[in-house]
Amino acid sequence: MTLDPISGADFAAGPAGSGAVARGSQRLPDAGRARNRPPRSSEWLLNQMPVGMLESDFFVRFLSIFQELGSTLLDGADNVENVVDTTVAPEAMVRWLGSWIGVESADESLPHELQRLIIRSSAQTLSWRGTRAGLKRFLEMISEGPAEVVDGGGVWREGEAPADTATVRMSVQSTGWLSEGDFLSLVRDEVPAHVRAELWIGDRQIWSSAVEATR
Repeated sequence: MTLDPISGADFAAGPAGSGAVARGSQRLPDAGRARNRPPRSSEWLLNQMPVGMLESDFFVRFLSIFQELGSTLLDGADNVENVVDTTVAPEAMVRWLGSWIGVESADESLPHELQRLIIRSSAQTLSWRGTRAGLKRFLEMISEGPAEVVDGGGVWREGEAPADTATVRMSVQSTGWLSEGDFLSLVRDEVPAHVRAELWIGDRQIWSSAVEATR
């Protein structure tokens, strides 16, 4: 099996708020869903009681204990939808989410923003993994710029297929805010092991699987 050419196929964009991390002053996309809720009154439970009951100081203090405990539970419930959102979830949770889809490159020693980018990019391209379209989309997300992928796959008449179709040449203009080493590590995980691959940054080749195999 080679990288399947999917020329002309539209690649579905990820969900809103799931774009790549930008450099400079730009921030990680913020889901902001829970933050849009109106603030909960500090006396939300007491406010539900009949006025007559609130005239008892003992009752108010007694009920306030349950109000404090209930507030903790409600705060946790309000945050459930953000626990699985890679833009705001805790770092440990982000890596655990990555384990759901077999992503092992989000090591805890990496910058937190990079871990989020790895998981988010991998999730968005999961269904296209191993194809030219999926690899191109992945490169565009992690490089934050245009990418080109040329592979040896194709459709030919019987007897006209070239002898070697397991090749792929990847080109990007930059590695975004990633170092070349980190960028290359991510790309290696996306390229099928049997494919002879080359990675170019501009007019400079930084990796060749064929050369690497001879060392």
